[in-house]
Amino acid sequence: MLSSSARCGVRRRTSLEITMAHGNFTSSRAYMNALAVIVVALLALIAPRGLAQAAPEGNAHPKTQNLSVSNEQLPSPFGQHNTDLSKVTPVADKAGFAAKVDLEPIRSLAVFHNGRVKVMQTLALEVTARITGRKKFADYIKTPVAAAGTSPAHEDVREMKFDQLFTLLDMTIDPAYYLDKPLIGVEYLPLREAFLDLAFPGKENDEKRDRWKRVGRVTPMMIDSSMREIAAKHMSEEPFAKAMGRVDEAAKLFMEGKANMVLLAPADKDAPWQHLSTLDETAPARKAAADLGVAWKALDSAKANAAIIALATELPKINPGVYPTGRRSLEVVYNKVNAFEWGYWAYFLSLLMLLLAFGTGRKGLATAGASFLAVALLLHAFGFVTRCLIAERFAIQNQFESMTGLSLFAATVGTVVMIVRRQWLFGAAAAAVGFMVLLTATQSGIPGVSIEREAAILNTSVLLKYHVTTVLVSYGLISLGFVCSLFYLGVHYFGAQAARHGSGTLAMTGGGSGEVSNIGVVLGESARAPRAKLLADLDTAQMVILQMAFWTLGVGILLGAWWADHSWGRWWAFDPKETWALLTWIVYLIVVHVRVAAPQRKGITTGWLSVVGFIVMLWTYFGVNLLLPGLHAYA
Repeated sequence: MLSSSARCGVRRRTSLEITMAHGNFTSSRAYMNALAVIVVALLALIAPRGLAQAAPEGNAHPKTQNLSVSNEQLPSPFGQHNTDLSKVTPVADKAGFAAKVDLEPIRSLAVFHNGRVKVMQTLALEVTARITGRKKFADYIKTPVAAAGTSPAHEDVREMKFDQLFTLLDMTIDPAYYLDKPLIGVEYLPLREAFLDLAFPGKENDEKRDRWKRVGRVTPMMIDSSMREIAAKHMSEEPFAKAMGRVDEAAKLFMEGKANMVLLAPADKDAPWQHLSTLDETAPARKAAADLGVAWKALDSAKANAAIIALATELPKINPGVYPTGRRSLEVVYNKVNAFEWGYWAYFLSLLMLLLAFGTGRKGLATAGASFLAVALLLHAFGFVTRCLIAERFAIQNQFESMTGLSLFAATVGTVVMIVRRQWLFGAAAAAVGFMVLLTATQSGIPGVSIEREAAILNTSVLLKYHVTTVLVSYGLISLGFVCSLFYLGVHYFGAQAARHGSGTLAMTGGGSGEVSNIGVVLGESARAPRAKLLADLDTAQMVILQMAFWTLGVGILLGAWWADHSWGRWWAFDPKETWALLTWIVYLIVVHVRVAAPQRKGITTGWLSVVGFIVMLWTYFGVNLLLPGLHAYA
């Protein structure tokens, strides 16, 4: 593309071509400044017009329904729970019972929740995380510790973590156990401190308050006794109001969790699923649930296991033509494998080994790094494909899904280019993108981790899926090009510094025949030639990726305009997302022109513009979605 443009410019013999021929960098810099002014002016003209856009009906994702409120008035299918707080089960006994109960038969039972049929294990994961703010509920066993012949001096505290499905059933069958336990997660620290100040007043309780503060959770009884007083004092403060709203939702989900036992398949696939307690009390499934409740409260693991098997056997017999089969097992595997989290660890090991290979020249490390990259790709692809099958759609329709999708595309492209060009650099860039994006997606709490329904507008045309996929591929390529540019900038600046001080510089490219060439330390003046070749190879690498990003993003924007005309009757609306996507593309258009305008500094200029483009892309991808209202509320 670039060489063709250059040939075209030579034939025209414009003043710009004459300037380039004489290497006048001052003029080319003026050219770059002119382009920058145009971009800023374009932004000033069109961005404000997009801010007033209101999202049309169907743009937003359906509201998350953690609790099936229509079933709140129904009784618990497991029978009446204990209300006598003096008879609460000790922690050690509860932990012993949990160790003996076999929940495997009911992990894959189908339950209707939040607009879709899922498995009990998924419901347990989501409810536990929503209530506690952690992956698992943890209780604490306290054992008095004393020196010989003296009274106890302190307590030994041991944390006990419980399986999520056990926690879900236990909160439904024996909720009294949790009333005075650290159950409800309170993320907002000032609100957590307000609860603890009221629960443990006085300086004599400073140590206890500090300990509870680190736990990050409070008890339902603390919330019940203090929420009104805290609300009266802080409700006018927006952060407090939002945090109290989340705590209130979590507390209600705990108290009314029985409403989510929507386990009965309907006679017709279009009819609603029903709550387990709507069955006649003589029905085998209802009787099995009641027996489970009795055995659970008595801590009788043998009878509880028998009731669990009976429940797992009887529920699929109810309207078996509608009851889901194979997809349930796939969802259980998806939950157990946890492919995205294991995937980012594999990407990290791949990146680490490839970087060590660059620095030491050990081909064995490069091979190991490539092997871990293959493992990471397999885990990543497994997680993405199984999520698509479970959701029964192409899973790129919320923030979490789009991040896992774009990182998979980027890592795949980087790996393929690594194999074709036989350069380990592309594999390192692929591993870096996969690690960074999956780590952010799984650990930052972004929206969309749970598999939910799609926004209505996303199901209007198959053309939209092509548009979204193409743009996400371009974002993945931009991320990949950004990492390649970081490698270039690192060698350009730190490599030059190392050569000036007589220390080593790193050569990080693979040979054309597949061998690792010049991976090691080159000393003194002799470092200049390998470093020059290395920079040339890195420049080629960043341009290979950025050219693909340039064309892919351009095609994605055009597909979006085509879809908008098809669905909304206009090609362009100056929506913030549209505007910033165009500005991102313009950054890479500048890259193309600058490489022609300033050939003597094309590598370093491209590297820094790649960094700028990546930052603009991040704003387009995250900032616009989270901070600016517009037509792309679903993105």
